[in-house]
Amino acid sequence: MMSSASTLVAETIWSNIESLWKLIIGANGGSDRLHFLFGKNLERATRIVDQMGVRRISGQPSGRVIFQVMGESRRKEEYFCFPEHYCACYSFFYDIVNRGEQLCCKHQLAARLAASLGTCVEVQLL
Repeated sequence: MMSSASTLVAETIWSNIESLWKLIIGANGGSDRLHFLFGKNLERATRIVDQMGVRRISGQPSGRVIFQVMGESRRKEEYFCFPEHYCACYSFFYDIVNRGEQLCCKHQLAARLAASLGTCVEVQLL
């Protein structure tokens, strides 16, 4: 099971990425740190981001936000997620909730990465 210390480390790194995006491309070893924390999900999430597979859906006038992230399967399923807390994919329930082996799934990671880099496809609902 992942410890709260690991979660704190991950949150600190996300803050660094948001303020200094060079961290993600290795300027200070950031990519190594992210790979250590997120493993195989990091590469998968970056592929999703590269394919512009993250939509940031915001409701107006409330301003509430949810992300819709595409999957990598042939079916190209899409999953709704709140990056810090929940994803509708199978991996979230199996690897994170049941087994506690990962901090987050690739969809949550892709949503946070795209939001941090400003590469989400923006959708506003009125």
